[in-house]
Parts: sequence; C-alpha cells; structure tokens
Amino acid sequence: MSSLAKILIIDDNPKLIADALPMYGYEVDVASDGLEGIKKINENKYNLVLLDIVMPKMDGWETLKFIRTNSKQKTIPVIMLTSVDSEAKMVLGLKFGADDYIIKPCILPNLLARIEAILRRDNWSKEQKKVQALSFVSDKPIEDLTQREIEILSYVAKGNSNNEIAKKLFIKDTTIKTHLNNIYKKLNVESRVQATLLAMQMNLIQE
Repeated sequence: MSSLAKILIIDDNPKLIADALPMYGYEVDVASDGLEGIKKINENKYNLVLLDIVMPKMDGWETLKFIRTNSKQKTIPVIMLTSVDSEAKMVLGLKFGADDYIIKPCILPNLLARIEAILRRDNWSKEQKKVQALSFVSDKPIEDLTQREIEILSYVAKGNSNNEIAKKLFIKDTTIKTHLNNIYKKLNVESRVQATLLAMQMNLIQE
C-alpha cells in the first residue's frame, strides 16, 4: 500500500518527516503553510495529509475546516500534527474533521503505524463503496469492448455529453448513441453511470 500512497505534508518545518517517509515507500509533497497546502490539494491527488496546527498565514484549524468544506478532496484523510498534548484541542480537531492526531516531536514507528492504519481504513471504505455501487452487476458473461468503445466510455467518465464526444472524435451523435448501446449490451448494464463504474472496476478506464 505504502508504495502507492502520496502524502502531502502541510508544515512550516517538515524536513524530518519529509526526509523519512520516502525511505518507507511513500511519495511526499510539501507545503509550508495552509494556503499553499490547499492550493496543492486542489491541483493534485493525495492519499493522506499530515497537517501541522501552528503555521503562518493560515493555521492548521482553518486549513482543516477549509479542506472539509471547500476543497476538491473534502474526504481526504487528515492527521493533525501538534506539539500540545491537550485532550480538549484533540476533540475540537476531531469535530472539525481530523482523522487522527500525532504529538510532536513525532516518534517515527508511531507515525508510520498511524499512517498505515488510516490508509488501510480509507482503502477499505473505498472498496466497500465500489462493492455497493456495483450491486447492479449481473451473472451474465461480459463481452470485450473495442478500443473505440473504451475511448468513448473514457469520455463519458469525464462527464462529456454525446455531442461533446462526437465533436472530439469527429463523428455523429447517432454514432455515439450506437456505440453506447453496444457498450451497455456487452457490459450487461442499463446506464452511463453503471457502465462507467463497471469499466473502472475492470480497469478498462481510469478515474
């Protein structure tokens, strides 16, 4: 799991953690304050955020609240980093949406264990959602899609309409509809959403 996980550290003094985590297979990105961190969260995809509380420009509390209410990754797991061992502040952070707390200075084995636990729980939650979302899948055999059908389904997954896809591929709307009908039949589904979810599950297209 760790070799695939990308972690954003939002901390004005991240060197020790930022230097240690790559040695354990994590990809690390760093932001020196909350404003920079939010910008990176909106521009990139991360599996986890390590968020310091005391920072310039925007502290950890405000950053956490913004992540949970305004960012493109509202549900991203967040571990707060704090030098104050205060139960009241920890409870407050959990109410704001923190997933866990680490007291600074961090003990590396403890930090690694917490990170792995959060990532494992988050991955399990996503898998459960996929299972629930794919409750429509039938037992009938699924036929292979052509490269053109996969291409069209990839555009569908990005939210493109039939008209938009037709313009991108320089073909008619009616041709797109025909392809989609063939896709539905091959995958034994009834809608664009079901076709997209199943194709993602089968790794035919990427999210």
